[in-house]
Amino acid sequence: MFAASNEMTRVELTLYTDALITRGSVRSRQRRVTDVLNLSTESFLVLEDATVEEIGIRAQPIRAGFVQVNLDAVLFAVANEPVRDAPELRTPRSQQQAILSVPPFKVVGTIHLLPTSQDLREALVELRDRFIPVTNATFWSEAAGESRQDALLVAVNHRRTQIMAQYEAPDPWAGIRR
Repeated sequence: MFAASNEMTRVELTLYTDALITRGSVRSRQRRVTDVLNLSTESFLVLEDATVEEIGIRAQPIRAGFVQVNLDAVLFAVANEPVRDAPELRTPRSQQQAILSVPPFKVVGTIHLLPTSQDLREALVELRDRFIPVTNATFWSEAAGESRQDALLVAVNHRRTQIMAQYEAPDPWAGIRR
């Protein structure tokens, strides 16, 4: 329905769960990571040419030709390859800086809300997708020892998100006389 063509393409992504980071590619007719995740008819994804490592542990990663990852276990997916938007997929949206808590991680970036909403509360109620795209994102986990990383897109599992709120970066000079 939303595919640009019937051709299968490889979409590179990194999946974060509570304990693991899995990198690889998935074959799909979809080009966008959020479409791959939200339009999946299965409860899992099969990644090719995968590496799996434990969060917070810098040991030798496991390498495998194929791995199956349970989508319910995924906290978020990261994509760093830009995807040209197809005009037929584009929906006008308003942008809002947000912070999302997906323990043990935090994600800060831009969420895209329907402009028909009267206020932020209504816009947040209208978010229904399984994975919410956060663009120009930064994610980290102090608890798991994962330093801040920037990404073009972080697709956050809506069901695993504990808090989603408007965000304004703190001014480090606030309250200091110059």
